[in-house]
Amino acid sequence: MILNVLIDSLRTAVLVTGLVVIMMMLIEVFNVRSDGRMFSGIKNRRVGQVLLSAALGAIPGCMGGFASVSLYTHGLISFGALIAMMIASSGDEAFVMLAMFPGKSAWIFLILFVIAVVVGLLVDLFHSKYDGCHSMNVHDEDREPKHEHRHERHYGWQRIVMFLGILLFMCALLTGWLEGDEPDAVSGGFNLLSEDWMYWLFAALSLCVLGVLLFAGDHFVVEHLWEHIVCHHLPSIFLWTFGTILIIGVLMSYLDVSTWISDNTILMILLAAAIGIIPESGPHLLFVSLYAAGVVPLPVLMASCISQDGHASLPLLAESRGSFLKAKLINVAVAVLVGMITFLIEN
Repeated sequence: MILNVLIDSLRTAVLVTGLVVIMMMLIEVFNVRSDGRMFSGIKNRRVGQVLLSAALGAIPGCMGGFASVSLYTHGLISFGALIAMMIASSGDEAFVMLAMFPGKSAWIFLILFVIAVVVGLLVDLFHSKYDGCHSMNVHDEDREPKHEHRHERHYGWQRIVMFLGILLFMCALLTGWLEGDEPDAVSGGFNLLSEDWMYWLFAALSLCVLGVLLFAGDHFVVEHLWEHIVCHHLPSIFLWTFGTILIIGVLMSYLDVSTWISDNTILMILLAAAIGIIPESGPHLLFVSLYAAGVVPLPVLMASCISQDGHASLPLLAESRGSFLKAKLINVAVAVLVGMITFLIEN
């Protein structure tokens, strides 16, 4: 039994990590190509700031969150907009949620976005604008071709390793090696977000990334894809995913942990909100995995999603510890409130 749990955990970890890396690489492409122009014209529009920041937070991963924190610390968006980002953001675990339960994730992200906008606008009624610095630094290497080395292309070992890795992942998707049992699968009919469609969709997205690897310049491939995503994000995503799923698998096989947790939903809501204070991607994955396994109900996952924001708040902690503490306190309060309301509605 342990061997089966180990194999299933490894298969799921490879699937989830592969989906996460593919999406992060595509978002990296869009982020670099935008060159920061999407932020012009929002400085004096608080409603627009809240909407934009909530939308950035809703982007899977921490990149949108980093953008919002940078805008806030440079005095370009309000504190309410910052709060909106932190509520809407689910960090890197948003990728995992999309991989494990895509249909439900879409609804959860939509609800988080609405809550984020409402809370952000309310906060702005009582909070003055943060007066940070007023310059935004964009690296020359990430701008449109002004430097000859930007489009230099050599097929070094980093590019080859990523190309082969993504090619193998795409083949694993299409051959069904990564398939597992889908507990919430819809029987019969057409389901756009079914597991099979997701496999084909991400195989197509993988093909797009392969094209980027073939034609992108050395700077983008090495600095953005290899150093940032493969070296920095991929190991932690895989280890957290594999470790968490393995632990959950063992617990579900040998312990009746679902009974204890299911009978203590309110305590789990408080625990999820408290753990969300940690400015780190990973701990939230526990609640995502427990929810996917049917161990904890939606109120616990909602509290965790609202309270945590992955790595996005780390730059805020460095720039303004006061803003970090106030923002986290508001996030925890909203997380507990929404969790309790959802619990009452479900019961």
